[in-house]
Amino acid sequence: MELTVDQLAARAGVSVRTVRFYAGRGLLPPPRLRGRTGLYGDEHLARLELVRELQSLGLTLAAIERHLEKIPDDAPVEDLALQRALLSPWAPEDGEVLDRHELDRRVGRHLDDDDLKRLEALGVLEPAGEQVRVVSPALLGVGAELAALSLPLETLVAAHAAVDRHMSALAAELQGAFQDSVVRPYREGGRSPEDRARLMEMAGRLKPLLIQSLVTSFQRAVDETIRRSTER
Repeated sequence: MELTVDQLAARAGVSVRTVRFYAGRGLLPPPRLRGRTGLYGDEHLARLELVRELQSLGLTLAAIERHLEKIPDDAPVEDLALQRALLSPWAPEDGEVLDRHELDRRVGRHLDDDDLKRLEALGVLEPAGEQVRVVSPALLGVGAELAALSLPLETLVAAHAAVDRHMSALAAELQGAFQDSVVRPYREGGRSPEDRARLMEMAGRLKPLLIQSLVTSFQRAVDETIRRSTER
């Protein structure tokens, strides 16, 4: 495949200026030249898609540059696709900016300013001028129910901080285990097409299975904690 910079930008869903900016920062290898025209291929498109995946995870441009420095310019398109497959399931959901009327409609009741403060403390939304940005639309319903409970605001803040702290540590530990026991053996074992296909399928199925396992384990841990507290 040979694409001009305009065609590459259109395929990747970015502007030509963005492509040139990334190229100037070294995120893309140089194009092949045909006369004075730069031509881009599958590997350039795969890198652009990988950059967008990394951005969706909240990485800064400097962090993305450090990540891509580890990937050789001549890395096969298949390896870049695998990188995306390993990242895609973990990309956070997109936030939404809503006005107060639409927010009330989504929740099913009127949210006053105190409700908004409590939802902000839970990390569900954040102010956006006259509107609000729902950071996690999937948590809006359960967050609104938690906000309606007669718990002190400091309790909600402490609960959110505890969950965020432990989940971040757990995610880092799980990611390290996956890299050490699955990804590294694949890279050191010849990277056969069959192994790559299995790894990509596994990456797509891993997140929902882990989430189900974590929910079940947390429920069991809560039950055990309550049981121990009542035995004292």
